[in-house]
Amino acid sequence: MKRHGHLFDRIIAFDNLLQAAQRAQRGKRHRHSVAAFLFHLEPEVFFLQEALRSGTYRMQPYHTFTIYEPKRRQICAAAFRDRVVHHAICAVLDPLFEASLITHTYACRRGKGTLAATKRAQAYARRWSYVLTCDIQHYFATVDHTVLKTLLRRNLKDSALLTLLDHIIDHPIPNSPPGTGLPIGNLTSQYFANLYLGELDHLLSDRLGCQGYVRYMDDFLVFADDKRRLWALLERIRLFLSTTLRLTLKEAAVPVMPVTQGIAFLGLRVFPGALRLQRKSWTRFRRRVRWMETQYLCGMISEETLAQSVHSMLGHVQHADVLPARRAFFAASQSLG
Repeated sequence: MKRHGHLFDRIIAFDNLLQAAQRAQRGKRHRHSVAAFLFHLEPEVFFLQEALRSGTYRMQPYHTFTIYEPKRRQICAAAFRDRVVHHAICAVLDPLFEASLITHTYACRRGKGTLAATKRAQAYARRWSYVLTCDIQHYFATVDHTVLKTLLRRNLKDSALLTLLDHIIDHPIPNSPPGTGLPIGNLTSQYFANLYLGELDHLLSDRLGCQGYVRYMDDFLVFADDKRRLWALLERIRLFLSTTLRLTLKEAAVPVMPVTQGIAFLGLRVFPGALRLQRKSWTRFRRRVRWMETQYLCGMISEETLAQSVHSMLGHVQHADVLPARRAFFAASQSLG
């Protein structure tokens, strides 16, 4: 495997940092810390460049908060200055990480996403009779730093860059033990997480010859016509995750099943001939829409904001075969005017 070097200077180049600041501010430019950085943009970028070049750059503590949809998670928001660094790193490393990934992993990649992943799963459900469904237990919280750093050194040989990446990886995450975990909220975490499970991708696709395989971050499916092969693969996966990546699978009640039963994947239930919404996804969608409508009726948000929010929430729902239910649900919203 080719190891890449001479990347650090490209990352800390003034133009790369400037463009990273412009990407990092999208949707956040009205926040005080972001506005202050942008008001003195060129001097701020220059000072940041000098800190990175001299090795004196240090990340600031994370601001943490909790979200509850689709499930309870602790989000770690980096300071804007640190987000600029993350964007600058990923702009340079993206082509290298992308080249290391197999075709059928779909999270955090241009031209991929949840819809493409579910469509691929449906295509496989039409081709094979059985599916193995797997999910990593507390994936982001249990990524092992030593393993991750080893994988990065397998791909990179730029010592200054590796020192910077080590600093980002080792930066303390509130309520997390040292040596493990990736903060949900960092752009770099998405890249690290994909690289980490890329090892599993190559095991299954390259060494074990699994043709029907699809992964979206830590949710993945394996298809075959032989149930015994899938049960055997499950044991190989458990062993590999435990001994090589130091991860654990969630214990699904029925991990191997006929595809005709419907596959719970990314908020949908995938059948060979249809895509259905999982009950919890439909319940969550309706609750969120009604909450936004209540905010509108109370004068807390504008009609434009309501329309934009509902349109964005429809993005996932509209691909499922629930048109009659959608029409009935939104018929009750016409009274809003």
